[in-house]
Amino acid sequence: QVQLVESGGGLVQPGGSLRLSCVASGNIYSIYDMGWYRQAPGKQRELVATKTSGGSTNYDDSVKGRFTISRNNDKNTVYLQMNSLKAEDTAVYYCNVWVVVTDGYKYVEVWGQGTQVTVSS
Repeated sequence: QVQLVESGGGLVQPGGSLRLSCVASGNIYSIYDMGWYRQAPGKQRELVATKTSGGSTNYDDSVKGRFTISRNNDKNTVYLQMNSLKAEDTAVYYCNVWVVVTDGYKYVEVWGQGTQVTVSS
C-alpha cells in the first residue's frame, strides 16, 4: 500500500500565505505525477496544480501567478506554496500521486485524506 500524509492547512486571512506538504510512503517503486486538487462545499473536486517527474507543471488559471507547486523526489514529497490567498480558495485540498508500486509493478493513483484551507478575515 501507498500512504499520503498531508499537512500545512489552516485558517489564514485574505492576502496571506500557506504551504501545503504531502509525503508519500509505502511500497513505492517509482513516482510519476504529483499534484493537488481541491473541493469547496457544494462543488466538484478540481485540479489546482500538477508536476510531472520530468518537471513539467500545470496550473488552473485561477491560481496561476499565486500558487507554486514543487517536489522533492528524494523525499517523495510534493509542496504547494499558496500566496495572495482569496476567500474563493477556501476548500479541502487533496494530494494526488501516480505511482508504480512494488507489488506487481502496477501503476496506481493514490489520494490523500485532505487538508482544510480556510481564507477568511
